Amino acid sequence: MSRDELEHAAESIRQAADATSDDETATRLQKQAATFADYAVADRGPDHGQLARHEHILNDIADDEAGAVTSHLADALESISAFRETVEGV
Repeated sequence: MSRDELEHAAESIRQAADATSDDETATRLQKQAATFADYAVADRGPDHGQLARHEHILNDIADDEAGAVTSHLADALESISAFRETVEGV
């Protein structure tokens, strides 16, 4: 199972954190980016439920943001979706 998508998601989320002007949003995004970076190197990747929770959080943030933040989050969500297709189960 390739972890490239998780690494790309982490980087896109980091870029979104750098692009936002809101400190609270930046902190939330930095935590999300760190989690995806951890997933990328973990022995076992995230399951569908974990990914769904992250997608929900990132979509909520994207709904409240605009411009570069939204663009970076769209890239991250695309990578998460691509990874999710490789996850067995639901």
